[in-house]
Amino acid sequence: MGDNPELRAFMADLGLTRAALARLVNRELAALGCPGTLTVRTVGTWLSGQSRWPQGRIRTALERALKRTPEQLGFIPPRAARPQAPPEEPVLRRNFLAASAAAFPSALVLRGHAVGHGDVDRLKESLRTLTALDDHRGGHGSLETAALTGAGQALGMVDRTISEGVRRRLYSLAADYTATAGFSCIDDRRLAHAERHFDMALRLAGLGNDHVTALRVFNCLSMVGYQSNRPSVALSAARAAQDSRAARRDPLLSSLAHARAAIAHSTTGDRQAALRCLGHARDALGRTDSRERPTWTDFYGSAELFALSAVVHQHLDDNPESESASHRALAGIPSQFRRNRASATARLALAQLGQGEFEQATGTATGVYALMGSDPLPPRLRTLLGDFHRGLITLAPTSAVAREWTDRVHAQGEDQ
Repeated sequence: MGDNPELRAFMADLGLTRAALARLVNRELAALGCPGTLTVRTVGTWLSGQSRWPQGRIRTALERALKRTPEQLGFIPPRAARPQAPPEEPVLRRNFLAASAAAFPSALVLRGHAVGHGDVDRLKESLRTLTALDDHRGGHGSLETAALTGAGQALGMVDRTISEGVRRRLYSLAADYTATAGFSCIDDRRLAHAERHFDMALRLAGLGNDHVTALRVFNCLSMVGYQSNRPSVALSAARAAQDSRAARRDPLLSSLAHARAAIAHSTTGDRQAALRCLGHARDALGRTDSRERPTWTDFYGSAELFALSAVVHQHLDDNPESESASHRALAGIPSQFRRNRASATARLALAQLGQGEFEQATGTATGVYALMGSDPLPPRLRTLLGDFHRGLITLAPTSAVAREWTDRVHAQGEDQ
């Protein structure tokens, strides 16, 4: 006798407790026309190795419940029950099965075994890749499509789960993928598409009991309101983020929600409310701990708060404060967040322009193109540079620096 690590690992992957496994087997026993008599204690004897081979109908019910043979679950049949095959047959069969599994891994998953935590973890890794791509290049149609594909894969696994914990994780992951698609649409300035994705993401987050992704959705909806010049929408979504359970539990997320509310207030000219929210954002960020968080939150910290503060001060016509905040943001935003660095650079150029520093502002704005390299500018970033272009030709229409900037814009092929 000995421990049964195969069964133990399989139950852990599926998120099954001993009681949950007993219920599943008893349900299958009832479907077979037998009373469900399996107890938690019996499951314990399987895990400890005290019982190495389940009896008759229980064995059949177990196989039906977990879609695995008893041998795959670590049970050892009595010698009399083992098939008597020619000596070479097991070797040939193992080789055939190994070759088939190597050639068709996705087909095996699709026909499938019950989905467990390992399957969710593997699908989650792909989301990390998409998040990193968004940080580097910004949103675009291909990223949106890939994110929606990931959401579809997560939802396609839901019906093959056994435990409620795995099912909730799949809904949560689908919500995160869908929110990523929506965020890509914000960067791509397709705001109606973004709102549709966020509506779906919010429903999926509810099914997954995922308060953090719900806060992400409210944060993004506030961005949609801001980008579409609907201050009341931006403020309502920011307040929903502030009032969310995730914000109450995590100071970092609370800080982000307060910063988003500050931007919403600043667009309406409510200086006192905007600065008060910025103060709350700084205070909350000071209480942040090192707990594990989703990868989409990696962008946010003191440097990003300075970048958002620059936006607030710009709307409040505090150009010196906006310039100072932009410099502090650029001193701290990590290089992998290239799109965010480019956005902060554009904000810095606008703050310098607002102070009449035309040559310095133009040089700063040119740095946006250098940061993004050969990749096309996301439309949201092009909008910022469009604001800069219109401001420059309004404030200094006949200046040499305005002519040089216009020539550079035309050379870049950007329509301002």
